[in-house]
Amino acid sequence: MATIGVLTLELHIEHSHSLKDKRQVVRSLKDRLRSKFNVATAEIDHQDSWQRAVVGVVTLAADRARVQQVLQVVEKEAANLLGKDLVGAEVEFF
Repeated sequence: MATIGVLTLELHIEHSHSLKDKRQVVRSLKDRLRSKFNVATAEIDHQDSWQRAVVGVVTLAADRARVQQVLQVVEKEAANLLGKDLVGAEVEFF
């Protein structure tokens, strides 16, 4: 049975002064994670807030260890890209 992993990234984009600023950061993050790790991404909360965003990242594999490994690397990449703008991360398995 396949394992599905969901990584939820909570962002606080302090330097953002408009939705356009925020969406540029979020779009850049999503595009980078999708192209580099072949994961599905979406902004899943706070779409109308200037400085807050929640991005979901999903992957699946035949075993939980592989899913966990991919999501750990994705989280590390997000932390490197976002720095202090990344204020939280949570992983769930299904």
